Amino acid sequence: MALPTDLLDILACPKCKGDLSLTEPGDGLICPACGVVYAIVEDIPIMLVEEAVPLGDWKQGKRPDLG
Repeated sequence: MALPTDLLDILACPKCKGDLSLTEPGDGLICPACGVVYAIVEDIPIMLVEEAVPLGDWKQGKRPDLG
């Protein structure tokens, strides 16, 4: 199940309050202003600043250990 677009429209980065965009495969939310990605786990966005992954790390396949 993909993240509903109406939910994506109201979500904002918890750090800078900026707009977020969905990653290509839909497994994360990108904040271009902060340069981080917030993971989406089981269709739930993990919007914790301390769990955000730097965009460069995300592109290299690094994901947070949320288990």
